[in-house]
Amino acid sequence: MRALTQVIPAHPSKDGDGVKINRLAGQRLHQVLNPFLMIDEIHSDDAADYIGGFPEHPHRGFETITYMKAGRMRHRDHMGNEGVIGAGAVQWMTAGAGVLHSEMPEQSQGLMHGFQLWLNLPAAEKMQAAAYREIDAAAIPKYATVSGGNVSAIAGGLIIKQASAPDTRLSGPIPSASTQAVIADVKLAANESLTLEFMGANPSWVFVYRGATKQVPLRNLGVYQPGDALHLEAGDMGADLLVLSGQPIQEPIVQYGPFVMNSVQEIETAISDFRNSAFIVGE
Repeated sequence: MRALTQVIPAHPSKDGDGVKINRLAGQRLHQVLNPFLMIDEIHSDDAADYIGGFPEHPHRGFETITYMKAGRMRHRDHMGNEGVIGAGAVQWMTAGAGVLHSEMPEQSQGLMHGFQLWLNLPAAEKMQAAAYREIDAAAIPKYATVSGGNVSAIAGGLIIKQASAPDTRLSGPIPSASTQAVIADVKLAANESLTLEFMGANPSWVFVYRGATKQVPLRNLGVYQPGDALHLEAGDMGADLLVLSGQPIQEPIVQYGPFVMNSVQEIETAISDFRNSAFIVGE
């Protein structure tokens, strides 16, 4: 079984135009989360906490994954792409050499709940042309647990093992890439347990966003070593959680706001390109 090595709390923060978030990010966490860079959660039914959204801003050198649980968010980018993702849907954006985009609420009231993950790219892939995919909720494979919970496979492949049920393999709609990302949304009933198997050589992380597991409290991130299997057991109130895994990128990480590169010089180039309208590829 994968061993739990750390438990790290998410911290309240703000981003965009004053949007309240719970965040796991920063230079100290880069190697802990590698190849992921950041985990953000929006969760509020007060429109004042999210109505400002995320007006147009740049990115270079990594990917963003937006996963909605409740509410609706509209995306626009410099390539003319535009769409709305709602509950259960995913947008996977490769910023690559550069993208200008905005993410704005498509609602003025009600619950807004979702996540944005930043996933690093290796140096050889950082300057590719920007691209993105939208995945409807219906296209995400799901598994119903024996006690009424479920598992949704967003990226990568995994095997689900649960007592009194046959082993089940799920594969997410995002094709395998160099970072070998695995992303799954898991809902467990009170005291329910299951085991997941995936990419045993890579580390994994569990972010609990409702209830708690026996090892990880609410709005904390559990950091797990590589291993053959990840065992999850919910507490008395059940648990909802994101399971992440990926192959660490053994390269320097230099971040300056929305730019993530491998050297200070590359960051300076990104800033210069942005200021001189030479930033984006694919117009």
